[in-house]
This record gives sequence, structure tokens and C-alpha cells, in this order.
Amino acid sequence: MVRILLLYDSRGGLTARLADAVEAGIRSAGGACLRRTVEAATPADLLACDGLIVGSPNWSGITGRLKEWFDASGDLWETGELAGRPAGAFTAGLSRSAGTEATLLQLLHLLLSHGMVVVGLPWSERMQRSGSYYGATAHGEVTADDEAQASLLGARVTDIARRLRPSRR
Repeated sequence: MVRILLLYDSRGGLTARLADAVEAGIRSAGGACLRRTVEAATPADLLACDGLIVGSPNWSGITGRLKEWFDASGDLWETGELAGRPAGAFTAGLSRSAGTEATLLQLLHLLLSHGMVVVGLPWSERMQRSGSYYGATAHGEVTADDEAQASLLGARVTDIARRLRPSRR
């Protein structure tokens, strides 16, 4: 069974609600979810996973706590131990125009710097209302469409982790 680390920061609860849907997607795809808030996670959790999904509130970028946490994972960046593992991102905020995609791109930059394989969301009619190619999103409140996109992201990362796992080890 593949293990997916679901790592996130949540301030107002929106990001945690999206994390619930991501976790449901991981489990529906047959994965084990190692769910951690940024306060509880350690860089060792990264080594225990086959894939990573990271979420941040949208504060016109990622939160300082999450950036500081990733800064502490610099040793893994230098050794390349996360290279080849799939990863995805999600964000939630109060306004559609407050930099949601910028937040996702900042998260993806952190994943790419570790050599991880970025997993996004393919186009669907739902994307007219929710989500981004870069990852799952929510604006103002978490809707059923937002939950469906987040669940799909969890399932996609889990499926790709399963496919990549034998070649990684």
C-alpha cells in the first residue's frame, strides 16, 4: 500500500476542509494517508511517504509557517531523497482574486526544488467553477465541486505513487 503524506497549514478551517476531501481521495484510491498539520509534521515524515500533497491557506502566497517548515527540509533537498516521488498542491482563501494560483505555484516550486513529480488536475467542465490545473482550490467556502477536485487530486497522486514506487526503490 502506498503512503501519501498530506501536509497542510490551516488558519480559518477552509484548508482543513479541503484536506478532508484530499484524504478521502487518497483512501478511495487504496492509499494510506499520513495526515499532518505543519505544527505536527517532521521532515522524517517526508521520508516515510511515497507521495506528498501539500496545502496552504491563500494569503497571496503560502504561509510563513509552511515556508519555514520546508526550509527545515533543506537536507533532503541537498541529498535528493524525495526526487521522483509524486506530489500535488491545494489552497483555500476568501477571495477568488487574491492570488490562489500564485499560492499553488509557490507550493509547486517547493516540490519541484526537491525533484518531485508534480501532479495537477486535468481539464474538466467542473474546472469552470472550481480548481486549477495547478491543484485543488476553494474560495470563500468549500463547495461540493471543490471537494470533488480535492478528492480527485488525492486519488491521482496515490495512483501515480503506486505506478512510480517500484522504479524508485
